Amino acid sequence: MSDTHLRLGVNIDHVATVRNARGGAYPDPLRAAKLAEEAGADGITAHLREDRRHISDADIDGLMEVLSVPLNFEMAATDEMQKIALRHKPHAVCIVPEKREERTTEGGLEVAREENRLAHFIAPLRDVGCRVSIFIAADQRQIEAAHRIGAEVIELHTGAYCDAHAEGRSDEAMRELEALREMSAFAHSLGLEVHAGHGLTYDTVQPVAAFPEVRELNIGHFLIGEAIFLGLTPAIAEMRRLMDEARA
Repeated sequence: MSDTHLRLGVNIDHVATVRNARGGAYPDPLRAAKLAEEAGADGITAHLREDRRHISDADIDGLMEVLSVPLNFEMAATDEMQKIALRHKPHAVCIVPEKREERTTEGGLEVAREENRLAHFIAPLRDVGCRVSIFIAADQRQIEAAHRIGAEVIELHTGAYCDAHAEGRSDEAMRELEALREMSAFAHSLGLEVHAGHGLTYDTVQPVAAFPEVRELNIGHFLIGEAIFLGLTPAIAEMRRLMDEARA
């Protein structure tokens, strides 16, 4: 794949959310992952939360067995999650903040205040060959801290931009987008690989996809929602088309 190709990681968490609403086996996140792969996803993202509200341990076991594209394993910086990641050795682990009471991940990880702990936390993951990504706000201080602790990748939280756009706060959306653009370039200048995600939709993806430093977008909730109306394959195909158009 060329360096100019913008990768799409499809997050399948919310297929599991729908399954868990009834407590059965359907819809199957593994089936969604394979469909996403066939539809052009370059990777699959899954967040194993402490409370197992959507993805389960069995889902991670299954994904490691069936995927031929990389798995991006999102997790909190806890001993339990570190043990699971060290056992499976996924292609990538993305360290995210996590609170039980939140509906979804509310912001980026506070790296600067926890530099020493996080440096020690990610070292064993790097040692077994996982690419370590840190999910952070578009903030220079956090990016510098992520670089210092030895992360290879940062994923910039696009939620504030997407929320402002959705609520019609256009000036704020533009400010957030400019911060994302500047911090993508800054992170790239430090040698970090830059990813982005959270809340991206057909309406908001293209400005972020156009940043030349961004190598991967991770998109989930919107695509799973859109799949209700279009089907998963067409929903992903349209996102892929918009990303490629913006990149060109």
